[in-house]
Amino acid sequence: MAFDFKFPDVGEGIHEGRIVEWLVKEGDAVAVDEPFVKVETDKAVVDLPSPVAGVVLKLFFKAGDTIHVGDVIAAFGEKGEKPSASNAKAPQAVSPANQREAVTSTEPKPSAPAARPLATPHTRALARKLGVDLSAVAPTGHHGRITDDDVERSARGGVSAKPAPISAPPLSTAAPAPIITGDGEVDRVSVSHLRKVIAEAMALSKRTAAHVTHVDEADVTELMELYSKAKPAIEADGVKFSILPYFVKAAIAALKSHPLLNSSYDEKNEQLIIKKFYNIGIAVDTPEGLVVPVVKNADRKEMTEIAREVSDLAARARERKLGLEEIRGASFTITNIGPIGGLFATPIIHQPEMAILGLHTIKERPAVVGGQIAIRKIMYLSVSFDHRFVDGAEAARFMADLVRLVENPFLLMAKI
Repeated sequence: MAFDFKFPDVGEGIHEGRIVEWLVKEGDAVAVDEPFVKVETDKAVVDLPSPVAGVVLKLFFKAGDTIHVGDVIAAFGEKGEKPSASNAKAPQAVSPANQREAVTSTEPKPSAPAARPLATPHTRALARKLGVDLSAVAPTGHHGRITDDDVERSARGGVSAKPAPISAPPLSTAAPAPIITGDGEVDRVSVSHLRKVIAEAMALSKRTAAHVTHVDEADVTELMELYSKAKPAIEADGVKFSILPYFVKAAIAALKSHPLLNSSYDEKNEQLIIKKFYNIGIAVDTPEGLVVPVVKNADRKEMTEIAREVSDLAARARERKLGLEEIRGASFTITNIGPIGGLFATPIIHQPEMAILGLHTIKERPAVVGGQIAIRKIMYLSVSFDHRFVDGAEAARFMADLVRLVENPFLLMAKI
């Protein structure tokens, strides 16, 4: 009997993905757990394994197509067997109006997955809170997406405005021909799936958290001297060693004294979740956008182990080879902007975390030391925090402890 493989629910608000590459073709034999397709979901590209052994009867999507949780993407069975009739045709993109018309004029087929309404995680949470069924809401957003206003209007019993027309399919990824407008020549470039995920996450964070950024400066002259002495010996063992692990350890020590910054907020139950683990997200700049792999249980790892793990995660992030479990579960994030330059920045909190630490450029600057002017290595540190739950004084105390540790590496070494 033919087996229909549905795109699984991988959790954490992920409701869609993109077919990157089919690893098999129709007619190929597959074994149990053999990867058969690469799917881009959230900020990772993952291989999906076949749950059964058999022959590939039908592939319902092509590379580049967007798929949603519950969509049948492939059928497996015995050689010569036909896929079920209900899955003989891949789902077609239709306008919301035509979709409703089709539902009323055609009997639903039992195995055909219902189209999941397009909405951001924030909008879905709002719908749950207000008791609104998204499938009954007419979308007015771009690409047929349901907006917060649509949900609130539905909750009040109002009638949605005429749905916005769904745009044409994404432009080809090939270099587009220049377009001449009244103001001059422009290019139109398709937005990648990863960039859409990043954009949605950034917008969600700004809508959700009350962002405030506290900035302090630190004299890291002694820390840099310690690092310079340790680096050659550590790298002789084949480990690419940067200054970052020192800041990871300093941040963890400060978080232990200020646990509120190592927490998240459960909006549904109106509870703060104070985390007793220290999974540190490390923001990585990749050619396709920012990815945040996670160093799990960083408090239990030596700095050389953290350095090795960060190097590996960063390399695989740039190659899009991270697994979903490697970009989830962070309790606190660090973004190292210093190597690029600039004075300081105000990073956006990585939801659902409570805060994010920014490391900025280390420069030689004049400073007063023991009543004398001296050239010291100075850097700015910033922490963006959710002011709904973290007061400015608490964030300032966290930063004061962090600065004290990086300015006094002997004290830091005693803390780890």
